[in-house]
Amino acid sequence: MEPTNEPHIGQIVRVNRGRDSGKYAVIIGVVDQRYVWIADGGKRKFDEPKKKNLIHLELLPAISSEVADSLRETGRVTNGKLRFALTQAVNHLSHDAQEKGE
Repeated sequence: MEPTNEPHIGQIVRVNRGRDSGKYAVIIGVVDQRYVWIADGGKRKFDEPKKKNLIHLELLPAISSEVADSLRETGRVTNGKLRFALTQAVNHLSHDAQEKGE
């Protein structure tokens, strides 16, 4: 999937500013062109997401279809599903980085 400047539900992001700098999260809601709601299923649960300015996030090309589908169908997603999506995406990104380094 091509990188984009538009945030999407289920998209994996890396936090660049603030207390959670360097950590990964999933977009679970889009407020407007400037702000999104993020959660990671661990410290930042689905029921207590963080509102973040997009300029403080790096939008990664990975989008979790499981998270997006769950939110579209029920309006909710489990914290376990968020953690699983992040683990899969981070493992995939680090695997791609290792292949490029070789």
